Amino acid sequence: MKELARWIEPGTLIVFNDTRVRKARIFGARPGGGTTEFILLERNGEDRWEAIAGRPGRLKPGAVFRFPGGVTGVLEHSEGESRFLRFDPAIDEGWLERNGHVPLPPYIRRPDLPVDEERYQTVYARALGSAAAPTAGLHFTPHLLAALQARGVAIGWVTLHVGLGTFQPIRTEDIEDHQMHAEPYAVPAATKVMVDSAVRAGRPVLAVGTTVVRTLESAWGDDGLREGEGRTGIYITPGYKFKVVRQIFTNFHTPGSSLLVLVSAFAGTERILETYRKAVREGYRFFSYGDAMLIQ
Repeated sequence: MKELARWIEPGTLIVFNDTRVRKARIFGARPGGGTTEFILLERNGEDRWEAIAGRPGRLKPGAVFRFPGGVTGVLEHSEGESRFLRFDPAIDEGWLERNGHVPLPPYIRRPDLPVDEERYQTVYARALGSAAAPTAGLHFTPHLLAALQARGVAIGWVTLHVGLGTFQPIRTEDIEDHQMHAEPYAVPAATKVMVDSAVRAGRPVLAVGTTVVRTLESAWGDDGLREGEGRTGIYITPGYKFKVVRQIFTNFHTPGSSLLVLVSAFAGTERILETYRKAVREGYRFFSYGDAMLIQ
C-alpha cells in the first residue's frame, strides 16, 4: 500500500465514502430465556428501527425483547430479511454508544473489543450511520492520503451508509433475479463540482470501494452528478455501462456476493476469476481485513 501513490496518475480524482460505523449490534433478552442478536440498519421513525436478526425464522410479530437500560423492543413485522422493531422508550445514538457493540462481520468469531471501535473504521470516517465498514477504505492511512495529494491526486467525498444492500448475499439461482436493498447516500456540492470537472476533462475517477461506485453511478444524471441526498438500490451486473467510474480500488469479496458481481461487471468476469485464482495461489487475504486490488 505504501507504493500505491506511484500507480495513480496525477490529475486522478479519488472518491472515498466517509460513513462511520455505529455500534449497531444489540442483544435482546427473551421473556422465556435466551437472547436474540440484532443488527440495526436504519431508523424508520422516532422509536422504530429496521434490523436484521440472528435466527430470524424463530421470530414472530409481537415478540418482546428486553434491552439494557430498561428498554423494551417489540417486533412489529418482517419484510424479506428485514425485521422492524419498535423501542420503548426510543433509543438514540447515545444509547447505542453505551449499550451497543461494534457489528464485526459474522466470520470474525469473537466478541468485539474496545480496539475494534477504531480499527473497524476508516481514518476519515465522520458521518455516523453504517452497519458495516466500507472496508476498501481501511487500507488508507493519513500518510498515504498525504502521499496521494502530493502526487497531484484530487480527493472527493460521498456518504453511503452501509446496510443490507451491500452485504446481503445473492440467493437466487440467476444473479439477474437478485433484488438489492436500498441504502441512503449523500453527495456534497463540492464533490459534484469535482466529478463533473473530471468527467468533462477525461480525467480518471477512481472509486474507493463498491459503495462509492454505487453512489456515483446512482447519482449521475443528464446534467452531471446530482448533489444532495438520495437512496440507491442499484445492482450492477455484467453488461452495465459505467458512466462515471473509470478505476476501482476494492477488497477481495465473498463468493456469491453482489460486490463480486459488480467488480466482474467492471473488469470482466474472466479477468476477475483469474485475479482471484492468483490471489488464492499467492495466499492473499480475503474479506474485510484482507488485501485489495486496484482495477485500472
